Amino acid sequence: MPKTEHYQWYTEQFAPTELHAHAIEETYYAGRTPFQSVAVLRTPVFGKMLVLDGDTQSSEADEKIYHESLVHPAMASVDGRADVLIMGGGEGATLREVLRNPLVRRCTMVDIDGEVVELSKKYLPEWSSGAFEDSRARVIIGDALRFIKEDRDSYDVVISDLTEPLPDSPSFPLFNVDVFHDIKARLVPNGVYVLQASTVGFQNMALHAKMARSLRPHFTNVRSFYTHVPAFDNDWAFIACSDGVDVASTDPARIDMYVRSLRGENWFYDAETHRRLFALPLYLRRELAKDGEVFA
Repeated sequence: MPKTEHYQWYTEQFAPTELHAHAIEETYYAGRTPFQSVAVLRTPVFGKMLVLDGDTQSSEADEKIYHESLVHPAMASVDGRADVLIMGGGEGATLREVLRNPLVRRCTMVDIDGEVVELSKKYLPEWSSGAFEDSRARVIIGDALRFIKEDRDSYDVVISDLTEPLPDSPSFPLFNVDVFHDIKARLVPNGVYVLQASTVGFQNMALHAKMARSLRPHFTNVRSFYTHVPAFDNDWAFIACSDGVDVASTDPARIDMYVRSLRGENWFYDAETHRRLFALPLYLRRELAKDGEVFA
């Protein structure tokens, strides 16, 4: 009997000619919300996984690679960490990582899909690890686009944990010039805007480069960084933007002090990892240096 016949399979399609298949041990939930399809699965290699619209969002085995990379380089680089804004982040893991910092007074998380938040609380409690119950957490189920237009608070760090700005994605309206202006207006003068920013393999880096090019006219420092996330089977990128801070150049001693201040132990990120995150391969640096298409 072929090995594949022992399991049902979740197959993620990266491109018309590229697939990655995960064997399914158990399906906890599969359905639709008003915004997207949702599945919560358990796989032999990666444990529990959250899948939105057919794309892996995070896995039990390695979600800390993604979430520590998204949160901590930006948080380590700023002086003030009292107020943080997260756009998206329904699983609660980004919220968890922010609230590990004792200097955070309030973390506001705005996610449009309340059903994903509730499903994550039910099936993926390890992701949030009590963050939703933390008194410093302000969780708003609503449209992040409307929130940043109407909100008048200032934030030391703004974190975008939204899906990629593809035309069929609910986050597509959140990546344009007007939104960049609104986000910048919410940042303190030396604050940092950091976002997950798609794939950067040699074969799939075009969207990331377009995102980086679109942000450069609006911030003095726009820095790409990346790491491999095994559950994604891809090199995954992030972008840190600021007028007052160059996140790539954060002093290693400062990072070490920041990591020691966190509650609990990091699994992935420290000063040595920071250097590797920002060490981009030549092909990606060349792609980022090109002129090309931008988001309007």
